Amino acid sequence: MAPVPFTPLIIDGQERPSSNSAAFEVRRPQSGDLVGTAASATSQDCKDAIDAASKALKSWEASRLVDRRDIFLKASDLFASDHYSNLLIQCNQQVAFAPHWGGLDGKIISNYLRSAAGLVDYLRGEYFPSATVPGAQVYAQRRAKGALFAIAPWNAPGVLTVRAIAFPIFCGNTIVLKGSELTPMIHYVITKVFHEAGLPKGVLNCISASLADTPSLVSEIIAHPQIRHVNFTGSDRVGKIIAVEAAKHLKPCVLELGGKAPAIVLKDADLKEAARAIAFGATANSGQVCMSTERVIVHKDIAESLSSSIRDIVSGLKAGDTSVDANAKLGPLFSEKSAERLVDVLKKTKNAGAHVLLGDLSRDKAVIQPHLLTGVKPGMALWDEESFGPIIVFATFETVEEAIELANASTYSLTSSVWTADLAIAQEIAFQLRYGTVNINGVTIHSEPTDGLIGLSGSSGYGRFDVEHFTDKRTTIIHPKGRQYPIL
Repeated sequence: MAPVPFTPLIIDGQERPSSNSAAFEVRRPQSGDLVGTAASATSQDCKDAIDAASKALKSWEASRLVDRRDIFLKASDLFASDHYSNLLIQCNQQVAFAPHWGGLDGKIISNYLRSAAGLVDYLRGEYFPSATVPGAQVYAQRRAKGALFAIAPWNAPGVLTVRAIAFPIFCGNTIVLKGSELTPMIHYVITKVFHEAGLPKGVLNCISASLADTPSLVSEIIAHPQIRHVNFTGSDRVGKIIAVEAAKHLKPCVLELGGKAPAIVLKDADLKEAARAIAFGATANSGQVCMSTERVIVHKDIAESLSSSIRDIVSGLKAGDTSVDANAKLGPLFSEKSAERLVDVLKKTKNAGAHVLLGDLSRDKAVIQPHLLTGVKPGMALWDEESFGPIIVFATFETVEEAIELANASTYSLTSSVWTADLAIAQEIAFQLRYGTVNINGVTIHSEPTDGLIGLSGSSGYGRFDVEHFTDKRTTIIHPKGRQYPIL
């Protein structure tokens, strides 16, 4: 048997194993095949990474914005090259992502970095006269927060790793990055590309850790006095844990968590376009996307037509182990435990009165075929919980007000969509939806890089990946000579 690749840590620009040589295995979710091993960081390794980031901060924060821009543009070109595009696809295939998802994940990175390189104009300061002291001058600058801790997920490991680090680094911060134990090779490759593009050592440090060691190490890193800020992308369950740990030390967070995206479909919508977008939005990466279309809220007069169209599309999307099954268009869920949980949620929803339009409420290890359920409403498991699987539920409405109420009946607040031929009505509805992003006549899996995906608190988290959240606005006041003081 050929040896599997080993993923080292990258600390202060150097590749190294963990300080105690500990490692963990990386296996495909469906077959269980061993596809790699990775260094499992120790507490000392984490301290070393924080020290490296702290030491690199002074020179990196003082670097010219045009030099940062050039590094990002070079990294963008590298990611767009055949070599790294293919390498990222190969890494994605190790964890049985469907080919379309692995390719899409890599392609988005290049554009994201070019958007980040355009931040030069956002980092300009302000200069103005004091409003209270005659003759005093004030200038305010956007300055780096310091050494930051970034935690990236597995479900879109390329672009979401870049998102976790790109804006913070461009703003002058340095990073300790912890990637998912499911996709350590991808986090490693991205770090290598940044270094090849010219990023100085210590600015970006990449560590990995076993699932068992992660909770204690994350707590240690957050508590470290040199870590000034935390960003995390992942589940709302873990997000709450991260928020509590950060709150212990009054450290700010950006938390991009789960989603339960609704698609409101009015009577005059283009049903063909809506059906295609909803089918893609619900099944891309087997529904394991925070922006997945999970709830379809459709006018009762067109509900049967729309659900039939979506069923025709989705029934042709077979799920399986894409590493061995050429006919599988959707991959497995990331673990058997996740699939087991989802089957339980499906059964609970059916027992609560929902009707199964497609699917048999079963699993093959980590593989679940697409499911469609009608008659789902608030209070049912599949309405309230993020499925994180290839599941679509349908609810009907008669009035626009009822549709808006149903869409907002969720603790999630990430993305949504509205389908109608009447743009004025669409904008009116969008204004009343409590979601960070509303897509009009478009798929819910979409956000703009410079605007940032945002949850409006609750189970979707809060904060943006933008300049404001990764800088501090610092003010300097130049006082004039000869100021008069009242008591003197």
